[in-house]
Amino acid sequence: MSKRIQDLASPLKKWRNWLGQFFNRPFANVTENQKFWFGFAFLCVLTTFLINNPFWHTSTEQLYKEGDIARESIISPADISATDFDETERIKQSVKESVRPIFTFEANRADEAVQSFRSAWESLQRKTDNINSNSRTNVNSKINLNIKSDASWNGAGGAELGRIFGSRRFSSNELEAVTRVLRENASGSIYGDQDRQFFEAEILLLDRQKPNQQSVMQMPESSMTALSEARANLKEGLSQISSLSPAEIEAFYAAASPLIQPNIVFDSAATGSSRQTAAESVQPKIISLKRGQTIVREGDTITVEALSQISAVSSYSSSTRRVNRFFGLLVLITALFWAAWKFVQHRGIVPRLALSEEKTFALFGFIVLAQTMLMAIFFRLAEFTALQNVRAPLNDPTLWAFAIPFAFGSLLMTLLADRRTAIFTGLFTSLIAGLLAPRGLEFTIYSTIASAVAVYGIGRYRNRQTVTIAGVLVGLSSAVAAMALIAYTQQPFILNTVMLAVACGLGSGIVTAAVTAVFLPICENFFGILTDVKLLELSNADLPILGQLALRAPGTNQHSHAVGQLAEDACRVIDGNGLLARIGALYHDIGKTAAPEHFVENQHGKNPHDRLRPAQSAKIIISHVTYGVKLGREMGLPPRIIDFISQHHGTRTLHYFLKKAQADTRQEVEIDENDFRYPGPKPQFKEAAIMMIADSCEAAARSLEEPNPENIRFIVTKIIDAIVVDDQLDECDLTLRELTQIRESMIKSLVAIYHSRVDYPGYTPPSSASIEIEKELLDVEGIGIHYTSPSDIPISKGGEVEDEAVVRSQTSF
Repeated sequence: MSKRIQDLASPLKKWRNWLGQFFNRPFANVTENQKFWFGFAFLCVLTTFLINNPFWHTSTEQLYKEGDIARESIISPADISATDFDETERIKQSVKESVRPIFTFEANRADEAVQSFRSAWESLQRKTDNINSNSRTNVNSKINLNIKSDASWNGAGGAELGRIFGSRRFSSNELEAVTRVLRENASGSIYGDQDRQFFEAEILLLDRQKPNQQSVMQMPESSMTALSEARANLKEGLSQISSLSPAEIEAFYAAASPLIQPNIVFDSAATGSSRQTAAESVQPKIISLKRGQTIVREGDTITVEALSQISAVSSYSSSTRRVNRFFGLLVLITALFWAAWKFVQHRGIVPRLALSEEKTFALFGFIVLAQTMLMAIFFRLAEFTALQNVRAPLNDPTLWAFAIPFAFGSLLMTLLADRRTAIFTGLFTSLIAGLLAPRGLEFTIYSTIASAVAVYGIGRYRNRQTVTIAGVLVGLSSAVAAMALIAYTQQPFILNTVMLAVACGLGSGIVTAAVTAVFLPICENFFGILTDVKLLELSNADLPILGQLALRAPGTNQHSHAVGQLAEDACRVIDGNGLLARIGALYHDIGKTAAPEHFVENQHGKNPHDRLRPAQSAKIIISHVTYGVKLGREMGLPPRIIDFISQHHGTRTLHYFLKKAQADTRQEVEIDENDFRYPGPKPQFKEAAIMMIADSCEAAARSLEEPNPENIRFIVTKIIDAIVVDDQLDECDLTLRELTQIRESMIKSLVAIYHSRVDYPGYTPPSSASIEIEKELLDVEGIGIHYTSPSDIPISKGGEVEDEAVVRSQTSF
């Protein structure tokens, strides 16, 4: 059974123990007080960092574009003088665009073209003269009129043109006509087709031959000729020479067209240099704002000038005052957490939260950190979502922010602790929401309403559906609060705005429930908190340990359920955690499964202790506590439940076994009283003390022959008085008033359990002789023993019922 129980140990518990060892190792030589204040400082710094993250900053101007409507008034926080970089850059760009593009002009391009053509023709003539020395030449002629076909052409167009030019004799008129057409089309203002893109209404012309001369040309494209157009005109002119064949026209075009080149060329280097010089001469645009100056009011239209001023304020806040803001916020957050620590110290007893003040504050700090991180992330998501939309109301981050789970922290604390701590947590996180939100007051109110509904809108956390129900209530209340804030801020009730606000409010409830469901088991296990749901899961009779208890020790199992009912009823009257007491009672005697027959509630007529020495009997009885604690740890029971096992007997002694041992021992042998004392400790909290009382009272009442109200009151009073006199309640915070209430509750519950049956008409009660015979049969085959007088019950000085110490053969019934 031990192996099966070990398999139930929670992996999360092992992980928590490993983390504890890992983090405690560096602080081995640090006192607990120093650890607490170190954690306190870390909590303050981390929370401040989450609120004012210097590495994750969304500037105000990014939330607006030109033409948007201001969602809040923006005021200059100080005297600000800043350079408007955007406006300065716009002016520089405008100045650059005003500088005319620069083109260079070469006037002699036409002469160069004609000269190049003539040079190539003369070269062809000389080659022909060398090949045909017998041909007729005219020394005085400038151009040879008869060129042989085997001469090559070395001008533009390719060497194969020599064959065409040498196919016949060209007259001087024909050659002059060709050169004339070439000159006409190579003259004038010709630009390259690739430079057309740089033309503007005016251009600046620079003569390469006269660098100091420049002129401005207006509408250049209308007064100039493109290169492609000039070459097309060349072909058309050559076509007008009637004596030339089509092949000769193509040959002369191929030779002359490459000679026509642009004489107006765009000078990119000179233009860029001129524009850069002009831009550098622009003076920066300065924005000057006075402290308290209103830049825009809520509802105003955002202009270009307003955007520049908003950018200046944002730049000033993010650079000049960032450090000041961080440390100022750190002081405020530290003061808030100090107030929270004082609240935890003075909030009083929380029955459901079995944590020290330091651990309670650690739980509070963890929840606040988680809530702050969620709000910081969701606010950024709201801003990002609004920036992705251009149409209202989808571009309003305030509406999207209604979906943030503001009630998460208060709901989680409600489920883990109590409403008083939870509402304080809600108010605390609402203040942080106001520091994070763009419209602090509205979101502080919105968060407070959602948190209050989460705290007071649900009952006890008895099932997992409680979180879902809480999420629905938070969602509905958030939707109503969102509508109220829209009305308060005087926004128009447009259908799209209303639908988005309501949807985000309902979404807030859904996200709150989802996030709470994720963090709830983490906090339960990491902080060792027993919620009602966790306790109810431990009450499952199908759990192996409870099944073993019912099977091997049925009397103990019945006793545990009865004690649980008594303890739960008593806890209710003093506002204790009744469910915790009932579940603790189910496990308080699990150690008896090791030797169930040695405990009176499981005995059938015979008492094994009659054959044992008192010291042996005491060891067996006491071991049910130590073995129960070991068993509980092996199966991974929560520490609070294990406390019931170790504390339900306190440090009381087995008085009757001690007396028997002293009576049976020779005078020279000294009996150690500690061998007959439970290891303890004494009850440390109310529920454990109540269960100690209920354990003894139930056992005594079960032993009564006549459990009438008088006898029950006698034994309950006697047991409580004995426990008080034995100082077993010194370490818990029960008051005398509460003890009186517990006593009356015990009496009332026991009377209800053992009340007399109602006489029915026609029923004939059995005779006294029959009753005596029935008693004898019950005594032989029944469980336990019964006492006629309540004073005969063996109640020790510590209020312990020691039926096991009574020798069965000598007991009078």
